[in-house]
Amino acid sequence: MEQLSKTYNPKDFEKRLYKFWVDNNYFRPEIDENKKPYTIVMPPPNVTGSLHMGHALNSTIQDILIRFKRMQGYAALWLPGTDHASISTEAKVVEKLKSEGKSKQDLGREAFLEEAWDWTRIYGGTIKNQLRQLGVSCDWSRERFTLDEQLSKAVEEVFIRLYEKGLIYRGDRIINWCPNCGTAISDAEVEHEESDGFIWSFKYPLADEDGYIEIATTRPETIPGDLAIAVNPEDDRYKDLVGKYAILPIMDRKIPIVADDYVDMEFGSGAVKITPSHDPNDFEVGERHDLGQLKVFDDDARLNENAGKYAGLDRYEARKKIIEDFKELGLLSKIEKHHNAVGHCERCDTVIEPIISKQWFVKMEPLAGPAIEALKSGELELIPERFGKIYLNWLENIRDWCISRQLWWGHRLPVYYCNETGEVVVSREDPTGKEGYENKTFRQDEDTLDTWFSSALWPFSTLGWPEETEDYKYFFPTDVLVTGYDIIFFWVIRMVFSSLENTKKLPFSHVFFTGLVRDSQGRKMSKSLGNGVDPLEVIDKYGADALRFTLITGNTPGNDMRYYDEKVEANRNFANKLWNATRFVLMNIDENDAKELDLSKLKSEDKWILTKLQSTIKEVTKKLNQFEIGTAGDDIYEFIWSDYCDWYIEMVKSRLYSDNEEEKIVAKSVLIFVLKDIVKLLHPFMPFITEEIYSHLPGVDSALIVDKWPEADEKLVFNEDKDSIEYIKNAIREIRNARSQLNIANNKKSTTLIYTKSDEIRNIIKENEDKFLKLASSNEVKLIDSKDDISEDNIAIVLDKSEIFLPMSELVNYEKEYERISKEKEEVEFELKRAKGKLANESFVKKAPEKLVNAEKEKIEKYEKMLVSIEERLSAVKERL
Repeated sequence: MEQLSKTYNPKDFEKRLYKFWVDNNYFRPEIDENKKPYTIVMPPPNVTGSLHMGHALNSTIQDILIRFKRMQGYAALWLPGTDHASISTEAKVVEKLKSEGKSKQDLGREAFLEEAWDWTRIYGGTIKNQLRQLGVSCDWSRERFTLDEQLSKAVEEVFIRLYEKGLIYRGDRIINWCPNCGTAISDAEVEHEESDGFIWSFKYPLADEDGYIEIATTRPETIPGDLAIAVNPEDDRYKDLVGKYAILPIMDRKIPIVADDYVDMEFGSGAVKITPSHDPNDFEVGERHDLGQLKVFDDDARLNENAGKYAGLDRYEARKKIIEDFKELGLLSKIEKHHNAVGHCERCDTVIEPIISKQWFVKMEPLAGPAIEALKSGELELIPERFGKIYLNWLENIRDWCISRQLWWGHRLPVYYCNETGEVVVSREDPTGKEGYENKTFRQDEDTLDTWFSSALWPFSTLGWPEETEDYKYFFPTDVLVTGYDIIFFWVIRMVFSSLENTKKLPFSHVFFTGLVRDSQGRKMSKSLGNGVDPLEVIDKYGADALRFTLITGNTPGNDMRYYDEKVEANRNFANKLWNATRFVLMNIDENDAKELDLSKLKSEDKWILTKLQSTIKEVTKKLNQFEIGTAGDDIYEFIWSDYCDWYIEMVKSRLYSDNEEEKIVAKSVLIFVLKDIVKLLHPFMPFITEEIYSHLPGVDSALIVDKWPEADEKLVFNEDKDSIEYIKNAIREIRNARSQLNIANNKKSTTLIYTKSDEIRNIIKENEDKFLKLASSNEVKLIDSKDDISEDNIAIVLDKSEIFLPMSELVNYEKEYERISKEKEEVEFELKRAKGKLANESFVKKAPEKLVNAEKEKIEKYEKMLVSIEERLSAVKERL
């Protein structure tokens, strides 16, 4: 039987094992009516992206679930793919062209798209190769890309269906415009950032009488586009002015004063300027009062010819000039500090401009209803459920979705305009010359669809919809979506309503939200802070398994986590401990030792570990089914590290080395039996090390990845023996702690005296006397009937129903101990004096960073506490001299 290598080195086997899995098609499920399907679709990363910690966390969770279900016997499909990422990919290609002295317009659409495809082919495989290093077991044979021909067909189909139902329309609406990206963006793509700014109050003279009306605004640059002033109809201050006109001073234009319930009487003066083309609320007021439109911004956020003398100015230059002009006219009333949230493009962080624009929209109210009901009825479950409030709030207050983008890279709108008549035709192909359009020519709309329009179809388009493919019929709906909470609006909600509308089914029954991976200080990882951690560097240093286990333990769904190198190192040590424990087992067994358990010959420690194993199997299985992945990982960690390695292996060592062949055989069979289930339970979390170990175990005839998930066996539950060993473990732990506090070396042995009135405890002690000798530095165990003969010079340990005494005379040389503690006291007094001296130095306190000063204060507190403890120990030892 081949032995494991002496040292645990993940680089020796990780790439080899991944190739082994792929070559044997272990990731590819077949359609099997005798198996229940279990499906996850991978949130498609940007085609030109690279692996970051968020991807690593998300992918690890998906892989744990899919490996778990695969071992449970499901036809487990994890479908991978990438997103064309229209805005970010186009921006990268434009940047590349710019570096070559070219522009998008110079090339023209077709040549530009060729450049984009070239870019995608060159950089598009990066993240997929990186995911492989993490160990993801997705079915690469079913990989999809949002611009694949079949997925493009699905996008086109959905657009046409929604249009024919009247759910897609073209209209003039206020949209979010990014001047930098040069395109409309949806509400979900706007990040509102808190900032300190100003609110300016201006006077608008009344047109036909003396006096003025005062308005307040945070955006003076939009004043040239004002078409009215609005007041609340209940506001007595302005009742006489409703229906009259004011003069827009810098434009010398008359604008009406209208009454509208939208106006908050308590804000500012209670009168607001109405700029219908540059504010969504003003747009609605303008519609109600038939004010018309006046767009004063160009696409690059410069004022246009409608802004008069301000034409050509950047929006912020125009703001300064307008404020100056009002001031010169004596119409600047006041300037106040104002804290508000300003919308930024989530892609490039540019401040967005709300502007009137002719765009394509999806009517959201009819689609939102079924998505709301799906959550309220419990058919859709969000994990954790607190995200349901965010989900419902967004859907219940949703606005129509602007889906057209002024980009070339993406799904082009299937919309054609007649050159002769202006007629709009939504069609799968150019209608020029087709039946019904004879003698007419058409041009296709230049715009593409919002990336999220195609991503919203991902769970079903990837499986072949709108065709009734075998994959679609078998694997859809999917089971769980694993994604970050930051894209609940962008993607999750859109998949829900798109699937309900097009397939009449929910796309998935559960959504598992991950948190963000932050740095050790709790900060979001970003390029600007330079605090990002490259998962591939971590894998190279510690192995994929250690990184995976780090990302999922000590954390719960939806909560952010902090990344520490120390934690990865600790989990590598965990893998190393399992490796060394396995090597120990393998060195003491051979191929013939993988025998069935003989329950009649099990000793108490065997029954204890088998009982603990059954409860661990139950807990890990239950928690994985309930998506409690972090605590499931904690359970298996505790069982491996503590129960199996630290306790059971130590307990059975003497049996392995004894001359009693029967005891040897039983110990070996239990060691192997438990080890096999251990690596099965750990496999979804740490797939590489477990597969490598499993391949070296005796009696193994399949790859671990497709072996059967353990099931708890009631025949292997022995609660009395479990309780007995737990009692002994606790006694040994207390003995070790007491010795440790007195710095007694492990090789210094003593008699262990145990007093108890309980016959049950006496029997437990007698049956497990050998464990005190092996694990508690005892040279003899004595059960005593009375405490009267026990001298005071003992370490006393009180347990439930028993007391343990360790004779100090056998353990401690009091003179040497007194010398040792006295020396320790001198060292602490020296450090305390040094720290106090630093803080007494005024120059140090004034000049040193606050962090260093606080550190010295903490040292003083620590050393003073240590000194009290040392004095107590010295006093206790002195009494015995």
